[in-house]
Amino acid sequence: MKKRVALLFLIVLVVIAMTAIGCKKEEAPASTSGAVEAAPVAKKVDSPKIGFIGPMTGDYANYGVLSNNSAMLAIEQFNAKGGIGGSIPVTLVTEDSEGNVEKGLSSIEKLSSSDKIVGLIGPVFTGVSFAVGERVQNEGLVMISPSATHADITAIGDFVFRTVVSDGLQGEVAGRYFFEKLGYKTIGVLYAKNDYSQGLYEGMTASFEAAGGKVTIAEAFNVGDKDFKTQLTKIRTASPEAIYIPNYTAEMAQILEQASQLGMDIPFLSCDGFSNPEIYNLAGDFTDGVIYVGPAKVKESPAFSTFVSQYTTKYGVGPDSFATNAYDGTNILLAAMDKVYKATGKFDRKAIRDAVAVTKDFPGVSGVVNFAENGDLVAYQGLYKVNKTTPEYLGTYTVVDGKLVQID
Repeated sequence: MKKRVALLFLIVLVVIAMTAIGCKKEEAPASTSGAVEAAPVAKKVDSPKIGFIGPMTGDYANYGVLSNNSAMLAIEQFNAKGGIGGSIPVTLVTEDSEGNVEKGLSSIEKLSSSDKIVGLIGPVFTGVSFAVGERVQNEGLVMISPSATHADITAIGDFVFRTVVSDGLQGEVAGRYFFEKLGYKTIGVLYAKNDYSQGLYEGMTASFEAAGGKVTIAEAFNVGDKDFKTQLTKIRTASPEAIYIPNYTAEMAQILEQASQLGMDIPFLSCDGFSNPEIYNLAGDFTDGVIYVGPAKVKESPAFSTFVSQYTTKYGVGPDSFATNAYDGTNILLAAMDKVYKATGKFDRKAIRDAVAVTKDFPGVSGVVNFAENGDLVAYQGLYKVNKTTPEYLGTYTVVDGKLVQID
């Protein structure tokens, strides 16, 4: 009898234990195969990366540094507001091209393959932009240049955009303005053997001669040259009414100084490269009287004033026009990334490109930004005259059906 009671007691204990174990499993299942699944753990999304390519060192570093500053500022401000979807920060990866095509290609190789960027701001220079543009087009990676002005840049393909006016329009406005408003019938040109300078020379020449003028002499120099007296002497001998110098800042400063040393008393005309304030540090009073075509003057607005103040406070120097373009381009790219992620939960390169392409009336600090179907910026050009190292605004112009039109 005692054995039976003991056995019965043991059975009861086993049943109780099994019941307790069963209850415990229901409360906290050990695997996802049970009837009740554990709450999914949110997957951590890696910070998406934007690339920047520009000259950060060398003779042309000023162009790259100013624009890179803008990209950094835009991303810093975007992240401060929460980033993508309000919670994912964006990272900027900067590569120094030194203004060199080979360096630019190695930069995009690293950015695209190793860093796996989803969009690119830059390159800054036209020649590098041609090479890098071919690469991003083949890879399906959107690129927004703040300063590559050659007319054919956006012809590379539908992944290439710019927030700067095309040389096509700049050259047209320059040629027509020089002939119709300044009254010049003959012009000499001193240009560099690079895509940027040669593109502006060709565009201005076509427009100027279509209006009735004549480019009587055009002298070229190699990139990196420091002495331009031989070319300047030849141009002086040809006796044009003015000299057009569509070049980068360092070159133009040397050209103006050497022309003064030669005693040349002739008007100089220039391009958007003159809108970089570094020209006044390099050339000083030699810039006096230069008339140049550049970005249309940004109408004073709270957004623009705030940007200039924030930029200057952070970096100790004001932005040039290309830096302003870089700020707008970066914000357009960030908005596209945010839009795509909210809709899909991904950072698909093609989808980001498509979101950039449909940008309409974007409230940029440079003004309202729209892209034409080919990726060009829909914009106008400004004319300036330097008075004692201060550029004075002469007006906003465009060309419609071969005719110069003043906007304001």
